[in-house]
This record gives sequence, C-alpha cells and structure tokens, in this order.
Amino acid sequence: MEICIYPKGLLEWRELARELLAREVPPDEVLWQSPEQNTLFAINPVTDPKAHSHFKVSKEFLSLANTVAVHRSGRQWFHLYRALWRITHGERHLLSLSSDKDVHHLKSMEKHIRRDIHKMHAFVRFRKVDDCPETGREQFVAWFEPDHKIVPLTAGFFKKRFTGMNWSILTPDECMHWNGQRVHFTPGADQSFVPSADEQDELWKSYYRHIFNPARVKIKAMQSEMPKKYWKNLPEASIIKELIATSGETVAHMHEREPSPEKKAPKNAYLDAIKNLPS
Repeated sequence: MEICIYPKGLLEWRELARELLAREVPPDEVLWQSPEQNTLFAINPVTDPKAHSHFKVSKEFLSLANTVAVHRSGRQWFHLYRALWRITHGERHLLSLSSDKDVHHLKSMEKHIRRDIHKMHAFVRFRKVDDCPETGREQFVAWFEPDHKIVPLTAGFFKKRFTGMNWSILTPDECMHWNGQRVHFTPGADQSFVPSADEQDELWKSYYRHIFNPARVKIKAMQSEMPKKYWKNLPEASIIKELIATSGETVAHMHEREPSPEKKAPKNAYLDAIKNLPS
C-alpha cells in the first residue's frame, strides 16, 4: 500500500500522480492520507524522468481537476487519481459517462464549487477604507466565508468588475488583493480587519428595497438563492425580515392605488413601416 499525504494543491497532486502512474501503482493501492495522520510510508521518486513524458490527458480533465482541486473535503484527490488511471489505461472517454461512479463524484464536487463561486460573486460586499495616498485610488475591503477554497478561481471576475479601485477580499483560507496592476494573495485572516459598517451599507439597503417585490415573495426560493449563512455579512439582510413582514400590507396598498394612466407608445418609424406592410 502506497501512502501519500494530501497534496497542498493541484500542482503537488499532479507530481504525486505522475510518480504513481510511472510506477504503475493502481488506485486501490494508494491511500491519500490527511496531514493529521501519521505517515508510515511515502512514495519513492521515479529515477527516470522520461517515464512521465507519455502521460497525456484531455483539456476537459485538466479543467475539471483545476476546479475540484479546491474542494474542502480532500476526497477529490482519490477520485481524480482513479479517473486519471482509468483514462490513461484505455478509458479515454470516461468523462462522457455521467453515470460512472467516479465521474459522478467529480462532477458533483465541480457543481458545488461552481455554486460556491457564484455565491461569492453575488454576496461579496465591499466597505471603503482610506484612499491610497500614492495614487488617490479608493480602497475597499470585504469579508467572505466560502464553503471551499475558491478564492484564486474568482480573481478574474473581481479584477474585471472592480478594476477602478483598490480592494482586498479577506477569507479564513486566503486573502486576495488588487492594486490596479496585479492580483496577489496572502494567508487567511479574520473578520476583525473589515470595518463594521459604512455609507455603502445604506446604499445596499436602499437598492434592495427598490428591487424587492412584495407581490412575489417566495421565502423558500429566496433562502435557496440567498442562504441564511450569508446574511450576517450582507447589509441588506438586516431589512429582509421587515420587508417580508410588511409585504402583505404593501401589496394591499398597491391594489388600493389608482392605476397609472396608459402611456402612448413613442413614435418609431421602423415599427410604423412594419405595421403598414401589405398583408
């Protein structure tokens, strides 16, 4: 039995996987051991570096591995190596078999991570700190607690969306910073580094009041899209209960109002020409 300590990330796993493949070690003979466990044995390096050269996999597998590598469970290394072994031993189209057990586990992990990334995109709330004295750029900081170690996978989104300001996103696992030129990462932090409130909070509350539709309140659907675990870090979450509690009254007032007069359609030469076409 080969015992491998859990890799720190995808690059380290790839090196371990290459060693195992080169030595023709099947998945059932590998124990991916957590760092907390005592390592009794370790794999020995392959003496011939050319032994790795013939292992090639598809871009689809590399993309899948890059995503599931950030799963917090650690079980991805086991399933990735099983899939890699099978792909390099004749099952080239394994990933197209959605009913396969290994593929199912990996795709399920990928789905959870994609959802976690979506939540981070949606629920990060920046708070302003001091302007940068050298550049005059505004500086913002945010706190987020992802389910998985997804911070590096979100860098492109936040860099593109918030290019014009300096920002830091702090998480327990890893922190990400943008200074207008590059993104860099630092070790995880705690929430005490983030201001408790600022003027942006009131803007979020005002925005949420305007988009909240009391006539279409579906609490279960809302909690599915905005789970309660995120509420503590969302400024607008403090008014959700109030908006739900008063939604019935608000709808009643809406029905009591006189309907707004119908507005005339604006003139549009293109639409007029279409209407006048012979039938």
